[in-house]
Amino acid sequence: MRAMIRFGKEPRLRFISHLDMQRFFQRALNRTGLPIAYTQGFNPHPVLSFGSALALGWTSEYEILDIKLAVPMGRKRTEEAMRAALPPELPVLETRMVDDKHPAPMAQVRASDYRIQVDAQAAEALHGALNAFLQMDSVPAMRKTKSGEREIDIRPLLIEAKAEDYGLWARLSLTERDTLKPDLLLGSLASIGGFEPPQARIHRECLLGENAAGALTPLMEL
Repeated sequence: MRAMIRFGKEPRLRFISHLDMQRFFQRALNRTGLPIAYTQGFNPHPVLSFGSALALGWTSEYEILDIKLAVPMGRKRTEEAMRAALPPELPVLETRMVDDKHPAPMAQVRASDYRIQVDAQAAEALHGALNAFLQMDSVPAMRKTKSGEREIDIRPLLIEAKAEDYGLWARLSLTERDTLKPDLLLGSLASIGGFEPPQARIHRECLLGENAAGALTPLMEL
């Protein structure tokens, strides 16, 4: 059996790296008293994975921790134990128990929803640039990869976006092959609008995968 835990990352912890978060959760799981499954070998550690790494400086209300349990447990007991082991800045928001055959969250992710918050002046500029972006058939941009930088067309990677008083809301592609991050989108919009990329607070609202009908659906509902 596995437990899928949806948790948030509050502003006070936004500069904690993903690697440090992994280490923290390994220690936190030891405090839960849950029958966590461990890897075999010389240096065993909890069997866990995350839905998608959150970039440094971002906040979220839809991070997913997937942990394997050595014996079946109830959802309520698992959720209570996780809440007791985590600080308020990492709130446990939802828990789902699945069997071992259920796909790993990281393998299901196809897109992510973001709230991109900027000041009022920058928001107005972004709104104009977004309108221009949406009229374009192709938007070339340079994306950093493990082997360096390469030019990609980010237009098809913007699934949906709309102007908001706080800045922008955007649904962006998030797969191993095709990913558009909010900061790259901001840079491209600034280039289109002829202004410097604004300082922004980026908040992840949801991780989505595809259901049986091919529609984008929150991961916890798949």
